This record gives sequence, C-alpha cells and structure tokens, in this order.
Amino acid sequence: MDAAFVLYEQMTALDLVGPYEMLAANPEITPHFIAERHGPVRADAGLQFNATATFAELPRPDLIVVPGSSRWRSVLESSDALVAWLAAAHPTATWTTSVCTGATLLAKAGILKDRPATTHWLARDVLAELGASVSSKRVIVDGDVVTAAGVSAGLDMGLTLVAELFDDDRAKLIQLVTEYDPQPPFDTGSVEKAPAALVDFARQYDESL
Repeated sequence: MDAAFVLYEQMTALDLVGPYEMLAANPEITPHFIAERHGPVRADAGLQFNATATFAELPRPDLIVVPGSSRWRSVLESSDALVAWLAAAHPTATWTTSVCTGATLLAKAGILKDRPATTHWLARDVLAELGASVSSKRVIVDGDVVTAAGVSAGLDMGLTLVAELFDDDRAKLIQLVTEYDPQPPFDTGSVEKAPAALVDFARQYDESL
C-alpha cells in the first residue's frame, strides 16, 4: 500500500510525524514523502524533511496524509500545485486524510464539499466557508475521508486509520508499543476548556503569523 505523506514549506512537523509513526509501523504500508519537487522541505518550526517523490511521480497513492501549518492562511493562498494534485489523486485513493488545518487544503480541492470534517479550532470558520460541515470532534471518518483536529490529533487519526486498514488489535498493539497514553500537565488542550483570555491570546497570535 503506497502512502503519500505530503510535504510543503511551513507545514507543521507533528501533523505529519504523528500519523506517520502509527502507520509506518505496519509492513504492509510503503511510505513516500511527496512534494511538488524533490529535495529539502522546511517545517514551520525549522525541522527539515526530504521529499523522495514528486506529485507527478506518485499520481495514484492508496493513502494520502495532508498536514496543516501554523501559517495556514498563506499556505492556502499559495497551494495551487498541491490542491490540483489532491483533486486528481483523491478519486482513486482508498483513503484521503488530513491533520489540523490540512483540512482546508482538502476543502480547497473540493474533497470536503458538504461532508463532515474537523480541523484546528482556529480554522473552523474558514473550513465552513470552503464548504465543509464542520465539527469539533477530534477525528472524523466519513467514507474514504478522515480528518483530524489540531496537531496532536494526528496521533489519534493514525491509530484510527490502522484500525480501519487492519483491525482494532493491530491499532491497540501500536498504541501500547508507542506508549500513547496522554496525561497532559494542563487541561487547556481544547478551545472548549481553555480560559477565554488564553483563547483570545491564541487568536491574536494566529492572526499575526
């Protein structure tokens, strides 16, 4: 099974690495780091990836994973090549997925029209404007499309996909081996739980990027 892990400048590393760790643990999956061109791609926090395949070289992957970005607004405006590839690759893919604001790229490609989807809470309004039926759920499976909420939700999505592709026992084993048992030190991991002042500060920071 060919899995295309999409790379683009200013993507968020954990959006990609989270589901990659869960999925690449399965020998049936062949991962490809795919971008518009070969070579280095730098994430928004500076981590550098290497694109091993181009969009033209992998037109029909079985699985597509699209990460988001802290610079998602500018990415959305400069993503024509990626969006065109997504629109062409999705119809033949078994699964098309996104993490965080990667959902806005799926929506721009027309993949989420009138479909339930989730994204980072800061991008919910834009995702709705792009035609999706937006939810605050952490992971949504809708037919052949899976979307995950912000950043760390990609880990949950990875396990969800393993269960869908194989079975629950396989996913449970990977969860155990990766010791994925979240116990965060603070209870501010969602916009519904965080204090209003913290939410306002996060909005201001997002708008400054």
